[in-house]
Amino acid sequence: QVQLVESGGGLVQAGGSLRLSCAASGRTFSSYAMGWFRQAPGKEREFVAVINWSGGYTYYADSVKGRFTIARDNAKRTVYLQMNSLKPEDTAIYACAAADGVGTSWSLYRYWGQGTQVTVSS
Repeated sequence: QVQLVESGGGLVQAGGSLRLSCAASGRTFSSYAMGWFRQAPGKEREFVAVINWSGGYTYYADSVKGRFTIARDNAKRTVYLQMNSLKPEDTAIYACAAADGVGTSWSLYRYWGQGTQVTVSS
């Protein structure tokens, strides 16, 4: 029902910025909360940020609070993750996902993108 495709990943130096985009297909995009998760090698999947269906509520993991910003444009069926002041610890595969409600557990998310690699070098 919802297909998600991430883009915008790449290699950046510490302190730099990247903007990830997640483009959705399907007509019910605006009904879903949208989250970003990441997974680094040898680590568990980690919640990053979530935004509710209207964009009026956001929540961030402590590790990215103040550095990352999640936003959505329902008309464009796209959710964004603006990442500033990047650290090597942010290196991971980042995936967007859609859920029926706001949450931090990956198991709540019904649809997933394929992920995009973000690498932050020192």
